[in-house]
Amino acid sequence: MSKRRLALRPDSRKAAICDFIEANSAASVEVLAEKFDASLETIRRDLNALADAGRVRKIHGGAVKLSTSKESGFGERARQNTLAKQLIAEKFARSVSPGQTLMIDTGTTTLACAEVLATIPDLRIITNSVRVAAAISGQGSRNKVTMLGGTYRHDNAQTVGAATVSEIGRYRVDHAVLTVGTLDGQGVYDFSEEEALVARAMRESAQQLSVVADHSKFNRQSTFHVCALEQIDRLVTNSEPDAALMDKLAAAGVEVL
Repeated sequence: MSKRRLALRPDSRKAAICDFIEANSAASVEVLAEKFDASLETIRRDLNALADAGRVRKIHGGAVKLSTSKESGFGERARQNTLAKQLIAEKFARSVSPGQTLMIDTGTTTLACAEVLATIPDLRIITNSVRVAAAISGQGSRNKVTMLGGTYRHDNAQTVGAATVSEIGRYRVDHAVLTVGTLDGQGVYDFSEEEALVARAMRESAQQLSVVADHSKFNRQSTFHVCALEQIDRLVTNSEPDAALMDKLAAAGVEVL
C-alpha cells in the first residue's frame, strides 16, 4: 500500500515548487500537483503568488523559470510574439502625429513600431538603432532620421556608451519610445547596463515617455533599472497586465493601451 506524502506548509511548498521549476526549467500544474500532493487549484494559487513575487513566469498550464542575467539574441527575439509586436506598433502609431520628433531605442518591438511609423510623414526620428533608422528612412519616406554616435555593437546593430548618452543630452524631443527587458510593480528594467543607460538618457530628454512591451515582459526580473512606473506616460501592449500590476500602473498614472 502506498503511503500518502506529508503535506508541506504553504510557504515551504511554494519554495519547493520554485526550486523544482528552477531545476527543470518548466513544469505543468499537473506535474506539480502530483509531486507535491496538492490540488490543481492550490498549485495555481501558488504559481500566481510566485509570479507576483517575480520568482517564476506563468505560462498556459504551468510556469517557467526566469532568466535574470541575459536575454536571447536579436534575431531570435524578432521571431517571438510577432503578431503581438505588430498590434503594439499599430496601436502606438495612432498616438503619433506628423511633424513630431521622436527618440527611439533599440529592440524588436521598437523596430516593429518604426516600420509602421515610416508611413507617417514629416517625422524627425533620433535613434541609436541602425535597423530603426533604416526602417524609418526607407524608399519614399518623408521622414528625417538622426543616427546617434557612440560605440557600435554588432549584435543588436546599435550604438551605446558614454558618447551616445552625451549626445542624447543635447536634444529635447516630443516623445521617447522605449522597449524594455522587463516591467513589474517596481518599474522598468533591462538586461543590459549599456542599454539601460541609453534608455534613461532618452527618457530624460523627452516630454513624454511611451513604453512598448508585449505581455511576455510583465512580472519578470532583470537587473538594470530604467525608470519608475510614475515616469511612464503610456504603456502600449497587446494584452492587459494582471490585476495587481494594472492597479500599480493606474496608481502611477500610466495610460495602458
